Amino acid sequence: MTQAYYRKTPQQALEAQNASAEGLSAQEARRRAEQYGPNKLSEGKKKSTLQVFLEQFKDLMVLILIIAAVISAFSGNVESTIVIFAVLVLNAILGTVQYEKAEKSLESLKAMASPTAKVMRGGVRVEIPSADVVPGDIVLLEAGDMVVADGRVLENFSLKVNESSLTGESEGVDKTAEAIDADQVALGDQKNMVFSGSLVTYGRATVLVTGTGMDTELGKIAALMNQTQQRKTPLQQSLDSFSAKLAMVIMAICAVVFALSIFRTGMGILDSLMFAVALAVAAIPEALSSIVTIVLAMGTQKMARQNAIMKDLKAVESLGSVSVICSDKTGTLTQNKMTPQKVYADGSLLEGEDLSLVNDVQRLLLKAALLASDATNNEKEGTAIGDPTEVALVMLGEKFGVDEESYRAQHPRLGELAFDSDRKLMSTLHDIDGVPTLFTKGAIDVLLNRSTHLLTREGKVEMTPERREELARVNMELSMEGLRVLAFAYKELDAVRPLTLEDENGFTFIGLISMIDPPRPEAVQAVADAKRGGIRTIMITGDHKVTASAIARQLGIFRDGDEAVSGVELDGMTDTELDERLPRISVYARVSPEHKIRIVNAWQRRGNIVSMTGDGVNDAPALKKADIGVAMGITGTEVSKDAASMILADDNFATIVKAVVNGRSVYANIKNAIQFLLSGNTAGIFCVLYASLLALPVPFQPVHLLFINLLTDSLPAIAIGMEPARKGLLDQKPRDPREPILNRPLLARIGGQGLLIAIVTMIAFYLGYQGGDAVMASTMAFATLTLARLFHGFNCRGSESIFRLKLSTNKYSVLAFLAGVVLLLLVLFTPGLKSLFMVAPAFGFANLGEIVLLAFLPTLVIQLVKLVCDARRGK
Repeated sequence: MTQAYYRKTPQQALEAQNASAEGLSAQEARRRAEQYGPNKLSEGKKKSTLQVFLEQFKDLMVLILIIAAVISAFSGNVESTIVIFAVLVLNAILGTVQYEKAEKSLESLKAMASPTAKVMRGGVRVEIPSADVVPGDIVLLEAGDMVVADGRVLENFSLKVNESSLTGESEGVDKTAEAIDADQVALGDQKNMVFSGSLVTYGRATVLVTGTGMDTELGKIAALMNQTQQRKTPLQQSLDSFSAKLAMVIMAICAVVFALSIFRTGMGILDSLMFAVALAVAAIPEALSSIVTIVLAMGTQKMARQNAIMKDLKAVESLGSVSVICSDKTGTLTQNKMTPQKVYADGSLLEGEDLSLVNDVQRLLLKAALLASDATNNEKEGTAIGDPTEVALVMLGEKFGVDEESYRAQHPRLGELAFDSDRKLMSTLHDIDGVPTLFTKGAIDVLLNRSTHLLTREGKVEMTPERREELARVNMELSMEGLRVLAFAYKELDAVRPLTLEDENGFTFIGLISMIDPPRPEAVQAVADAKRGGIRTIMITGDHKVTASAIARQLGIFRDGDEAVSGVELDGMTDTELDERLPRISVYARVSPEHKIRIVNAWQRRGNIVSMTGDGVNDAPALKKADIGVAMGITGTEVSKDAASMILADDNFATIVKAVVNGRSVYANIKNAIQFLLSGNTAGIFCVLYASLLALPVPFQPVHLLFINLLTDSLPAIAIGMEPARKGLLDQKPRDPREPILNRPLLARIGGQGLLIAIVTMIAFYLGYQGGDAVMASTMAFATLTLARLFHGFNCRGSESIFRLKLSTNKYSVLAFLAGVVLLLLVLFTPGLKSLFMVAPAFGFANLGEIVLLAFLPTLVIQLVKLVCDARRGK
């Protein structure tokens, strides 16, 4: 897009311009919301319900079943044909409902992660959902914010905006509050306009909203776009590939069975066709795709309840393979509630509450702390707005009865150089007793180098090397205690004028204020749990190396023999040197966005699956690069949330570890559900093949197998997917993502367990076939296979025996078993269903006893083997 044009209706432009500096009243905001609608973009044309329903019949497996139904109809088996089509329609309806629910769930997740906006409403600064922004609102923008509507800049403080979402240009655009010639309509020329979807990368501004929703420049682009189809996850692709291969194998085997039935056993064509149909229905795991999707959906919902919002399903799969977590310190490993601690001024190191306002130096230090910050704190409501570090400074003022808002009103801000991570400084200009005074706060190592004098009670003195050394020593002492230290300085200017970066030199150093962001109590245990699970935790922070190492040691991240590296030291390393030292480095301090990407790259070169946490604009590239990017839901910027795979609603490191455990659990449950479904289907295949080769009657009617696959099997499979996470999951190493889900051990279990179930099923078949009654034989085989597979659901809950797993830990598995038994009994003893499912009229309770005994035998054998394995593992 080379050019975009700013167009608003006359009414919109007029109403927007009529907004006062105090913002809209609540009544006016409601009126405009009704007039203009919500501030949302059209999401393109969605599939109709009918389209979704018809798409359920595209699968190759479904086509094979349709062919089977047609063959059943030609063979005179009308009941089977009706049931097959009924089941296919029911499955399509369930798939359609599931799709609609998934769309609604996606909308809910989008709402949880939707951007908010800071606006002036009736003279009060409030934070509202972006959907509630209307033309005429006064929006306050800061670095890291996503612009949620088109608007005109009223006040500008070094604002720079990235408009790449509109123009394709990655270079930031400087904005101004100056009026622009109306003829300059090209987007790049509108220096006094900001546009929805762009990102504030520097500075801050006050903006008058002139367009929202589809009336924005981004809305015009959205109107031209069609909805893109969501890509399938690796697991879904793997299962689709498996299903396609299975379909080909089934068709080949069916052809072989059909030929053998005719030429070797002398069966008629129709009987041979019924064998082929029965084999196809027995082999196809109709519910597999739905079950996997349901298990993944339940896993993501469980994670959401535990404050981990998954943006895409593939993240769930990758979580089980995470072996390195690169975590930001502030707010993730710590509480993100900075509280003031020790203060150094005029040669004295004292506690914050012992600060004396009688001392000129200490009073000026407090004044600089309050004026060179933007945070506000409402003690009555217990709410604070702003950077946690600045909130701590406000709290320090409140200890002495100083209200930050009234204090700032006495000394209004006349100019500003906003903070950025490169300079590590923030400066504000004020009139102090008639003298234009620049107050600056920032990192001590930067500010010391820019200071020429030191303020004492006797006045300004020259900053000698000895005094620098003393300040550095105090800083080191505070940092060794895990405290974050901010330095403060001031500079008197000759006049009030626009500030430049050159003004941040020649300071008079005032003093230091330290604060602490205590580690989260649960983070200590989470780090230990991660280590037990084979996951290495790395701390990456903007803090000083000494401070970061002290906090890391408290958390258990930094241990004897580990190293801490600063960004400067990292710059001095080659990739080879970094790769050599990488396993020993636990803390990275004072790092840049490029450093974060380099750290992630280094771990990925070693074959690790890396999770990276972050909350700022500068974290976005690393979040995108990592295998699992994790953004902060509370303090995170919108661009970091957009780049991440997962959002932490509570900004808590312990939530990441919980999510990893849940990811492992979801994958294990999916694997167990697949084992359950395929081992049962394998039993059916063995039975049909055996009967075909020995010229026996068909052991199952297609309707029998569909009943098992789609009704009695689905409930236990879903119950297996709801199996709670086991403690032992953290005793395992991270899963190799390259390992296929259907590996050799799993295939061996599927084959062995399927064979056991097939043996007892054919024994039941022979019991019913003693008098040559093929209908009784089929009924006995059908009932035994159904009940054996219901029992088998308990075997597939985990690798341990049921005595270790306990029935009570997954009540859904018991309910699924009981529901399956009830369905089977209804089929066996309800007159209408008996004829539909071709149940032998002579079938009675004596036969039911034989079925229960035979069906339980495979589970008994499997559980005995598991008990022996439990004993060998020393459990």
